[in-house]
Amino acid sequence: MNLRKAVFWTVICLGLIGTSVLAGSIYLNGTRIDGVVNQKFEKCTVTIDDKGDVHISAPGYAVQSQAGTPVPQPKPVVLPSGSATRYWLVKEENYPGKTQYDVDIYINSVWFKRIRSNNEQVVQEITKYLRAGSNVVHFAATKNIGQQRKSFSPQVYMLIIIGEGNIGGNNVMIENPLIQYKRTANETQNFNDEFTISVK
Repeated sequence: MNLRKAVFWTVICLGLIGTSVLAGSIYLNGTRIDGVVNQKFEKCTVTIDDKGDVHISAPGYAVQSQAGTPVPQPKPVVLPSGSATRYWLVKEENYPGKTQYDVDIYINSVWFKRIRSNNEQVVQEITKYLRAGSNVVHFAATKNIGQQRKSFSPQVYMLIIIGEGNIGGNNVMIENPLIQYKRTANETQNFNDEFTISVK
């Protein structure tokens, strides 16, 4: 049994034993999941802290309530007050709705937002969700074809840009793009992609 499998089965055993015996709790991407059973996480990192708590970092997974809505996530980390740089997320589509991709975005292993291929314009400041230094942004793109494909063209795209920018009038100007994540209508598979950015 390799180390990865050994760690995975250790986590499963801890979940079966429960908190009545162990002092520690189990967290998935920052959300407590004590008592959850019959789950498997792939491509994850498992850390046990000095309190005995087990932390599972698994990009692409989000804890959901019974109603199917994401569980509220921990309060975002705020950059030092002296930082004047602002960071933004912008979605662009040349033919809205035709790429048929939904993209879940995770910032430092915490679910942030779902971007859909539709007519909705997305321009959102994300400065308060980042921390000074290195930040990991994960994109989990899911193809939602529905009843039929709306386009087969590689020229039809959805582009998600994350970068440094400012507001000029009613417009957001991205002055330094840090990530440009693109999915096209000719693609059919699901994607999991990670990027590391440095925040001032």
